[in-house]
Amino acid sequence: MRIIVLGGAGDMASRAVRELAAEPEVTALTVADCNVQAAERLASELGDRVSAVGVDANDHQALVAAIRGHDAAASGIGPFYRYEARVAQAAIEAGVPYVSLCDDYDAAQAVLELDGLAREAGVTVLTGLGWTPGLSNVLARKGAEQFDQVDEVNVAWGSSASDSEGYAVILHTLHIFTGRVPSFQKGRLVSLAAGSDKEVFLFPPPVGRVNCYHLGHPEPVTLPRFLPGAKTVTLKGGLSEQPLNELAIWLARLRLTDTPAKKDALGQLIKALLPFLSKLGQAEEPCSAVRVDVGGWTDGVYRQVSYGAAAHMPDLTGLPLAVGTLMLARGEIDMPGVVAPEACIEPEPFLAELERRGIQVQDMTGRWPEAIAVEAFPTPLALAFAAVGMWLIFRWLRRK
Repeated sequence: MRIIVLGGAGDMASRAVRELAAEPEVTALTVADCNVQAAERLASELGDRVSAVGVDANDHQALVAAIRGHDAAASGIGPFYRYEARVAQAAIEAGVPYVSLCDDYDAAQAVLELDGLAREAGVTVLTGLGWTPGLSNVLARKGAEQFDQVDEVNVAWGSSASDSEGYAVILHTLHIFTGRVPSFQKGRLVSLAAGSDKEVFLFPPPVGRVNCYHLGHPEPVTLPRFLPGAKTVTLKGGLSEQPLNELAIWLARLRLTDTPAKKDALGQLIKALLPFLSKLGQAEEPCSAVRVDVGGWTDGVYRQVSYGAAAHMPDLTGLPLAVGTLMLARGEIDMPGVVAPEACIEPEPFLAELERRGIQVQDMTGRWPEAIAVEAFPTPLALAFAAVGMWLIFRWLRRK
């Protein structure tokens, strides 16, 4: 089979590339990236079946040409709020099944609008198959299958900032802490303030307890669509380094992240400062985790089940993408249109493939989050960094 990984030299997608390169059935693997040198370095490490090509996601025709002729296309091109819909549209035009790591709620909403186009072309577009969304969605379906009627799905993630240092991850973090974000409550999609309603969630070790907040992710957008009957779908997340949560919240409240230009400028600053910032409340063992709590009814009795998993972010993110790409290329997922993982992936075979690769799902039923009060004021450290960020952005904007 022939596979192309777009953005394949990036922090997350490169993990999928390495996994796919180890599969004997993959006869040709193309690492496509705007950073041609990085793509070539990665390809040179992985043998003759792997090649590199330059690709610009802003060049539609070149993107279509790069994708055409493959059995599946996987994408790690971020930030997804800029690129998911346009890359998916190129895959549809190329007639190639597509799967991505898309983890931005507005990007998920945009790509779902391509459903009719994908159906007409007979192409499967599987959006959001990484850590969260992705593994989280499959665990939500696993939980939902335990009930006659699913009632609620509550997804949470916790991560150490030092578990990944990719620029796209920084932009994503700024984006999901900004403005108002979707949550599905009482049977309808509502808009909540990002960074609100703090809770402490218990994740599998070594992550443990993390302060989590309403953030902008696709699960509240897709799970109600593909798991009908759910009245509540929430997504909360947070960093193990609590000062960084506070910093992200207050940067957003000071309107330093409310435009793409501001996110880019601030992202570059944070990227430079990350070696220092990640030491603020640094976890003993940097790691990432997901937790999914599902409630529902069986024979008139309400109960809840919970699942969790912990691993390093590139594994949690890249391995689901690799497994999903193989399933698409084999034809094991064949559902023309735009779908999310909960719509087309059987949990047990998929989770078995992840376990074979070192990601083990734990049953966490009965180990619940704890609600705690939200601080009304920022810490001095968060305000100091916010002030520095504002000054640097204003200087940057004046030069434009």
